[in-house]
Amino acid sequence: ISSPPSPHPQIRANTSSSSSSTTTTTTTGRPSLSHPRPSSPPDTHPFLSLVHHRTTPPGVRPSLPPSPGLGGRGGPEAPVPAAAPSNTERKVEGEGGRKHRAAATTTTSSSSSSTTTAAAAAGDTPFTLASSSSSDSETGGVSPPPRKKQRAAEGEGEPGAAAAAAFGGTSLGPSGNNPPGSFSGLLLLGGTGRQAPGVMQANGNQAGGGEIPSVGAQNGDVTGRDSSQAEAADEPTSHGAGGFTFSPSAQAQAQAPAAHSNGLPSSSAAPTISLAPGPGGINPEQSSLKKKKRLSQSDEDVIRLIGQHLHGLGLNQTVDLLMQESGCRLEHPSATKFRNHVMEGQWEKAENDLNELKSLVHSPHVIVMKFLLLQQKYLEYLEDGKVLEALQVLRCELTPLKYNTERIHILSGYLMCSHTDDLRAKAEWEGKGNASRSKLLDKLQMYLPPSVMLPPRRLQTLLRQAVELQRDRCLYHNTKLDGNLDSMSLLIDHVCSRKQFPCYTQQILTEHCNEVWFCKFANDGTKLATGSKDTTVIIWQVDLDTHQLRLLKTLEGHAYGVSYLAWSPDDTYLLACGPDDCSELWLWNVQTGELRTKMSQSHEDSLTSVAWNPDGKRFVTGGQRGQFYQCDLEGNLLDSWEGVRVQCLWCLNDGKTVLASDTHQRIRGYNFEDLTDRNIVQEDHPIMSFTVSKNGRLALLNVATQGVHLWDLQDRVLVRKYQGVTQGFYTIHSCFGGNNEDFIASGSEDHKVYIWHKRSELPIAELTGHTRTVNCVSWNPQLPSMMASASDDGTVRIWGPAPFLDNQESEEACSSMDS
Repeated sequence: ISSPPSPHPQIRANTSSSSSSTTTTTTTGRPSLSHPRPSSPPDTHPFLSLVHHRTTPPGVRPSLPPSPGLGGRGGPEAPVPAAAPSNTERKVEGEGGRKHRAAATTTTSSSSSSTTTAAAAAGDTPFTLASSSSSDSETGGVSPPPRKKQRAAEGEGEPGAAAAAAFGGTSLGPSGNNPPGSFSGLLLLGGTGRQAPGVMQANGNQAGGGEIPSVGAQNGDVTGRDSSQAEAADEPTSHGAGGFTFSPSAQAQAQAPAAHSNGLPSSSAAPTISLAPGPGGINPEQSSLKKKKRLSQSDEDVIRLIGQHLHGLGLNQTVDLLMQESGCRLEHPSATKFRNHVMEGQWEKAENDLNELKSLVHSPHVIVMKFLLLQQKYLEYLEDGKVLEALQVLRCELTPLKYNTERIHILSGYLMCSHTDDLRAKAEWEGKGNASRSKLLDKLQMYLPPSVMLPPRRLQTLLRQAVELQRDRCLYHNTKLDGNLDSMSLLIDHVCSRKQFPCYTQQILTEHCNEVWFCKFANDGTKLATGSKDTTVIIWQVDLDTHQLRLLKTLEGHAYGVSYLAWSPDDTYLLACGPDDCSELWLWNVQTGELRTKMSQSHEDSLTSVAWNPDGKRFVTGGQRGQFYQCDLEGNLLDSWEGVRVQCLWCLNDGKTVLASDTHQRIRGYNFEDLTDRNIVQEDHPIMSFTVSKNGRLALLNVATQGVHLWDLQDRVLVRKYQGVTQGFYTIHSCFGGNNEDFIASGSEDHKVYIWHKRSELPIAELTGHTRTVNCVSWNPQLPSMMASASDDGTVRIWGPAPFLDNQESEEACSSMDS
């Protein structure tokens, strides 16, 4: 349905509006057309409603206001010449000086072989515009201009021509379901010439070489604009010379047809055309995404840690690639040279490298590092037999440093070593080679800041600390700490099950025929001693493999019963005390079962407590009647302290200080050498018993009516009060236990055994099974999974991990409270 090109393309509209149009300025300063716009016919294609119906006299081209970026500056409208322009492709000058040429390569194969025509709505007068892919004959015999930057005079040509050329010169005709007569106007768009309901995207590769954002303003350049800022339907919208985006706004405007700022009503079917900002049609956000993302400080630290670890594994090429791709630096270049020279034994160069690093290192550290370097150099000279060179280093290099003169004197003595093995033994040195130099480098790295050189094996150190922290926070962790990372998995968090904890009855010992008042494991964990009201002490043998106990010996003759027991440091002897009215003390040889000493100073004495001196040759004993003695193994009195009513005793590791709780609700320290004493702990209620941790720092007190208290003996402060236990005026003995003494256990008058983690006030386990008051608990010092409890019900229970029972029986055997 084509006709020859007309020198004056015109559009007839079925309207009687005025043939001239006036230009007004909107609130935004943009010139706009103020003539009324008639509604489009119902069958008008939505893409073509941008160009409204306009009546113009023959021979006069409709005028359009200049648009920023399309040849105008947003100023007054240029005059419209009456002469008809030639039907050739026009030059366009954009805001940035870019030219939109006819997009000869942007049309699809379906539209490139013919021209697109449209009929006027009223008279169906055909008209034809040259297609961007038409031949020279179809475009008036004029070939497209060469693709190069051309700059015409500002304002040259007509605005309408500039708009047509800026959009690529492609005509739109009827498509698909729209008959030719339904077109009310012409829309000139550059690009592929495809038409789809509400979707059209310009090909930005022809305009600026970049991909133009798709419909809907996915990159945010269009969506950020308010609907009131959309362009009028009768002016092509432009924001720059490099590419544009066709964005429909029909759905947003159909519900509430608001008026544009220029006074023209919005069309419910009118899409919005906007040019994407930026050179070449590339959105600034897109260009920023193409740039490499700058790494944070933590990311750089992680990359350096990984690089150091890979370097230690010998994966040097992988390290180089990692640093190159990330843009990070494993260490300072001078530090790298320093490392290599140290490992190669080039000591002069290493000293020069150290001088280069001097500005990055704290001044006193430089002298220490230089001393370590020269010491290694001196020792290697000695090993090589270069005594004169070694002496020169000692006199002229080490001594002038005036650092650690005592060490220099020791180094000078190595000159007398006769052979290499003697030198290595005396210097405790690995000898010349990578082993000693690596050890030296580890020492040197301690004085370099991390920004220059990372501390040795930093990643392994951090992982080990993380694992140890998880173990410390695990309430049921009760195994020996292993610092080797190979013995654990780094892929999962550390979790211990309560079934591995000693809260299940493994064995019940019933050989006593009366109340059992005390129990205590030997220091080596192979024996258990129990004392009872039945006047006997029973020694039990512990099988470390099967964790079963068997009766070994029974020690008889304690007329008043046995209320307290104490093993000697070497587990050879056992001291036994009676209740308040007992004035005797028994010293038993556990190996032979013989009574070595039976001591009694006076029939009026009350010896209810005893403690061994760390040397194993002395012990102290006392009672509530004012006796406080220090004796030897033969029962001879060595020292005494008058007027002290002792409730419980403990000897500290210094071998001089004895802690004693008295009837004044306090614990005092007594020194038998200089006869001094001092107050350490003061409570508000009677202290029934106490025990001290292995390191002598913490004391665990059973306080009448209060329960279990933890004190710091060094700082003399109350650390924690543990809840749950029932404590009256009975003497109940608690204990530290588990791996690293992380747990605390105590008996209770409610027939239970309570276990706490040292840092948790609430119990992590309550052990049931006894039928009367639990008087004493003892944790095996060598088997963290074994614990014993003695009760007034005449039994001793051995507690351990869960046996192979079903889940229901396991839950019945032990109730747990989550702290």
